[in-house]
Amino acid sequence: MKRQVVLLLLVAGLTTLPAKSGEKLTFDQVYNRAEPRLLTSLPAIRGWWDQNHYLELVDRDRLVRINAGSGDTTLVVDYKAQETLLPEGFSLRRAADRTEDYRKFILQKDGNLYFFNRDKQELKPLTAQALQEKNPTLSPDGNAVAYTRNHNLYVLDIETGLEHQLTDDGSNVIYNGRASWVYYEEILGRRSRYKAFWWSPNSDMIAFLRFDDSKVPRFPLYKADGKHGLLEWMHYPKAGDPVPDVKLGVAHIKDGRIVWIDIENRADNYVAWPTWTPDSKTLIYQWMNRDQNLLMLFAADPLDGKSATVYTEKQDSWVSFIEDLHVLKDNQFCLFISDKSGWSHLYLCSLDGKKIKQLTQGDWAVRDIERLDEDHEKIYFHANKKSTETQLFCIDINGKNLKQITRKPGTHRCQVSPAGTYFIDRFEDIHHPGQMILFTTRGDTLRTLGDRRLAGMDHYKLGTPELFTLPSGDGYDLPACWILPPDFDQSKKYPVLFSVYGGPGSKSVTNDFHRLSNYYLAQNQIIYLSVDHRGSGHFGKKGKALMHRNLGKWEMHDLIAAVKWLQKKPFVDSTKIAITGGSYGGYVTCMALTFASEYFTHGIALFSVTDWHLYDNVYTERYMDHPDENPQGYSFGSVMSHAKKYKGKLLITHGTMDDNVHMQNTIQLIDVLQDHNKTFDLMLYPNERHGIGFPKYKHQIRKTLDFWFTQLLDKPFNPERH
Repeated sequence: MKRQVVLLLLVAGLTTLPAKSGEKLTFDQVYNRAEPRLLTSLPAIRGWWDQNHYLELVDRDRLVRINAGSGDTTLVVDYKAQETLLPEGFSLRRAADRTEDYRKFILQKDGNLYFFNRDKQELKPLTAQALQEKNPTLSPDGNAVAYTRNHNLYVLDIETGLEHQLTDDGSNVIYNGRASWVYYEEILGRRSRYKAFWWSPNSDMIAFLRFDDSKVPRFPLYKADGKHGLLEWMHYPKAGDPVPDVKLGVAHIKDGRIVWIDIENRADNYVAWPTWTPDSKTLIYQWMNRDQNLLMLFAADPLDGKSATVYTEKQDSWVSFIEDLHVLKDNQFCLFISDKSGWSHLYLCSLDGKKIKQLTQGDWAVRDIERLDEDHEKIYFHANKKSTETQLFCIDINGKNLKQITRKPGTHRCQVSPAGTYFIDRFEDIHHPGQMILFTTRGDTLRTLGDRRLAGMDHYKLGTPELFTLPSGDGYDLPACWILPPDFDQSKKYPVLFSVYGGPGSKSVTNDFHRLSNYYLAQNQIIYLSVDHRGSGHFGKKGKALMHRNLGKWEMHDLIAAVKWLQKKPFVDSTKIAITGGSYGGYVTCMALTFASEYFTHGIALFSVTDWHLYDNVYTERYMDHPDENPQGYSFGSVMSHAKKYKGKLLITHGTMDDNVHMQNTIQLIDVLQDHNKTFDLMLYPNERHGIGFPKYKHQIRKTLDFWFTQLLDKPFNPERH
C-alpha cells in the first residue's frame, strides 16, 4: 500500500512564534496556486554528471552541467531548440529512455518506438506494430533496446533494425518481463511501471521474471459509462488466495537462448530483485517464502542456471526484500540494509556466503544508501539517529569511523558526488519550507542553490507548528506534531483533527515543513495534529513487530491514549475530535469511528480497507499471516466487527474503479452500517482509481472542507470568505 523526539512544546506553558503581519491564506492560494505565492520550487537537480559536475534542468528547457567548485555552466541539451528540429509530437523531455550522456534517446509516439541520435540529428523508426511496446529500455552500451509486447520480451538491434522475440508464451495469464499486479504493487513498486527485466552490464543478457497468474482469482471493476457500461477484470490475489507462480530467466541476446535459474520449486514463494554483478558473470536474486519470515539471497550462474546460497535471514514476525542492494566492483561482496538486529543497519556480505559483517549498530535506523564510494572505501547514507530527523552520515566500508555530515536539526535529503567530495543538501524543518545548498563533505558551504520560501510569506500570520511527545499509558512516548491556530488562546475551545496513515513502519511525524493546506485548517481555528503509534518505525523493528497478527490493535490503543491526553487540555473541545486518512489511513479512520467511537467524533475515510480478507495477500499476510492461521486477528481487524459501536459522523469516499483497495471494502462497510441503522455520508468518484485525480480532486477538496467547516466549526464553507 506502499524520530528520538525533539521536544519543542512545553505543555505547561504553550508558546507561539510572533507573526510579522496579519495576512491570511486564501482558498485559491492554497489549492489553486493563485497569487501571491508564498512558496516556490527548488532547482531541478538531475543528479551528478561526474565527481565535479552536477546536472540541473533550467526553465524546463535547458539541461546544464555545473562545476561544483567554480559554478561554471556548460550546456548539455537545449530541449526547446532540439524539439524544433524534430517532427511534431516528439519530445526529448518525455523520452522513454536515454543513455547517461544524453546523446541517444528512445522516443514513443502513437504506440511505436523511435531512436534519436543527437550527434547525428537522426530520428529512426524502430517498430510499427498495432500492439504497444512497454517499458523500452536501452542496453548499457546504447546499441539495443529491450521491451515487452503482448506479455512477451523482445530485443531490437538499433543499427540493423532487426527485432528478436525472446519469449513466445505470453498470454492473458503469462507475463514475461512484465509484473503481475501484486508484484507491481507490493514488491517491485509502482515506480517499476510493471517492468520486470534487467540488462546485464555487458549488454549481452537480460534477466527477467516470468509470472503465471492462472491460479490467481480475477476481480471485476465496473465502469458505468455509456449505455451498457464496461467490465474490467484483473488478477488480484486477496488474503489466503494463491500467489502468482514466478520463474527467473536469463535471455542470451546473441543466440536467443533462455536459461532458467534453478530455484527451489515450492508451491508458494516470491522471487524478486535480480541484481547483476559488475562483471556480468553472476546474478544475485532474492527468494522469500509465503509466510514472509524467511529471506534468502542466491548467486546464480547465468550460463547454466545453478544457484548457491549467499545469505539467509529469518525473523519471528516478517522479513522485507532488500531493495537497496549494492554489489562491489570486486564482484565478491554486496552491501545492503537489514533490520534483523531490531533496527535497520548496514551489512556487508561475501557472495560465497562465508563472511557477513554488521557495519552500523545502535538504537537508530539507517534509511538508505546514498552513495557507495569504493575508490575511497566510504559509504554515505541517510539515517534517523533522532527518530524525527534525517541526517547524512559516512562510514568506512570496514565499519569504522562513523561520521555525521549534516548537523542542523531537521530533514536532510542529500545527493553525494561520485568521489564523495561534494553533496547537494535539500533541507527543511517544521519552521522552514526548504533550502537547497551545495556543500563539501569536509563541511564547507559553497553556495545556496535555492530557497522555497518567498518574501511574501513574511506578511502572513500562520499557525504555530510544534513537535512533542505524549504518553501511551504503557511506556511509549508517542511522537506528535500539531499546528496551533494563529492567536492561539488557551481560554478558547478548539476542535482537533488527526491526520493519519498508520501502516507498519510508516511515520507521519517528522521534523519537516507542513503543507500550506494544514496551515489553512489551523488558520480556520482547527488544531491540526499527527500522532505516530508504536509500530510506526520510531521504535525500531521491535515496535513494528508488535503489529504482527494485530493490525488495528496498537493503532487504536495509541490513538485513544492521544485523545485521553487531549481531553485533559482546557483548550480542546472533546465533542469535536476528528480524524482523516486514505488507504491504510482510511482503515484507521474507520476503526476510530467504530471501535474507538467513545473518543473520536468525526471522520473522513478515503478509499479505505475495511476488512483484511479483502486486501491483497502479499501485503496482508506479511503482517497478519494467512487467514486460516489468524482468524481472531482478522476478526478484530475488520471494521465491520465494530460497526455496531459507530455513533459519530463519518464521510466515506471511494473511487469506483480503485484497483488497489477495491470499492468492495466500502460497499461491505456501508451494508453493515445500514443494517445497524447508522447515519453516515458517502461520496463516490466515478472511474477514479486509488486516489482522486484531476479534475475530480477539486470536488473532493471542496467536499472535504465543507464537511470540516460544517461539522467542526458549525458553519458552511465559503471559499471566497475562508
